[in-house]
Amino acid sequence: MKAVIFDFDGTMVDTESLWFEASKNILEEEFGFQLPIEKFASFIGTTDEELLQYYFEEVGDTFIKEAFTEKLEATLNEKSKDLGLRPGFLTFFQQVKNAGLKIGMATSSSRAWVEPFLRKFQILEDFDVICTRDDVEKVKPDPKLYLLALEKLAVKAEEAIAIEDSVNGSAAAIKAGIKCFVIPNPITEYLTFDEQITQLTSFEQIKL
Repeated sequence: MKAVIFDFDGTMVDTESLWFEASKNILEEEFGFQLPIEKFASFIGTTDEELLQYYFEEVGDTFIKEAFTEKLEATLNEKSKDLGLRPGFLTFFQQVKNAGLKIGMATSSSRAWVEPFLRKFQILEDFDVICTRDDVEKVKPDPKLYLLALEKLAVKAEEAIAIEDSVNGSAAAIKAGIKCFVIPNPITEYLTFDEQITQLTSFEQIKL
């Protein structure tokens, strides 16, 4: 093993619980629509466009994607300032560093979203490679993000592990040929994962 490749949202920081609560509140207040957590969870790890299309189909013509996105982003930008790293992540991250392994990131989010968090937690410079949706034409569950991370890290798929939290993310890792560990968060714990992944309850369970 030569490298560990991390997902970001929901894996390192539980942004997805915040995202769900904010979306749920806006949809309920403005459209009277009750957002099922299981349905929301099924879209995690891929593009926002598919989720927005689902809202449009459920709510109808009164749902304006741009207006919803603007309001959601304002809420997320304000409340995300208080978010911390998931329990056990920093200890595991330090173990990866101490072991001399290469560290990568493969996220369907944008660089503009991810980097402020990494600076806040003072770990930005620890990443050898950060691959975001800005770098590929297709995001997860397509494997391109992971394949690009492998290429930039100069390691083979069998020399790396991926740490994920979602079905779409783990599917991308599997398609790229990477051994994947999944640590679900309060949103993605509702999902059923591929039997090829190793599902854990915390970072403490990963033994390098």
